[in-house]
Amino acid sequence: MTEVPDQTLDDATAVLRSALAGDGDAVVGTFDAVVDRSGLAGAYGVAWCLAATMVGDPPPPGACALDFPGIDEAGYDTRWVARFVSAYANHDADTGEALFGAAAADGLLPDCLLTLAGSTVATLRSRAG
Repeated sequence: MTEVPDQTLDDATAVLRSALAGDGDAVVGTFDAVVDRSGLAGAYGVAWCLAATMVGDPPPPGACALDFPGIDEAGYDTRWVARFVSAYANHDADTGEALFGAAAADGLLPDCLLTLAGSTVATLRSRAG
């Protein structure tokens, strides 16, 4: 991953702290504050950081396949998170941006970002335990 601005890292940390505390309203509030300050591009940067936290050091581009049985039956937000994280793992920022834009256009971006934060926390907890 390229150099990430300190503000983006601080925002991602705030999202994770809120998600760890189970405070979904604070997660959404942090993303709203980022959008107010930096637009959707800022929120995308925070989401990309969360995906990086889930994946860790990604393997070489194109080495990851999305293996999610029943993904087509999953809710929009769950499908979005799986595909967004897969885009990160495959170094595919164009797909990540397209997914982000589609969720925003569909009016479902807050739900997707909340699910991404929850999934990131669940990943961190599973690694710790």
